[in-house]
Amino acid sequence: MSIIPLEKLLEEGPGDHLGKIVHIARNMGELTEALRAGLSEDLAAQLVAAATRENGELVVVASSSAWAARLRFETASILASAQRHGLDVSGCRFIVQTSPEL
Repeated sequence: MSIIPLEKLLEEGPGDHLGKIVHIARNMGELTEALRAGLSEDLAAQLVAAATRENGELVVVASSSAWAARLRFETASILASAQRHGLDVSGCRFIVQTSPEL
């Protein structure tokens, strides 16, 4: 069996599932950072991740239910940040991180 360099594994190509996963993860990371930039420092620290669904819904993951409730008050600002990031989002849903941080 030959050794495949990591760079080759992470390249995107037709039918390349690992490349698609890497692409999605990068997009999620960029979106998460864009949304955090539009929030106060304390709220930004509690926004764990963000992603979009095919139906145009923005999903925001908060560190706890209390922080999710506080982030809900910023829905308009969060949607505006997502739109400035180039996304066509129609709504926002907040969920709570269910697994502990590593």
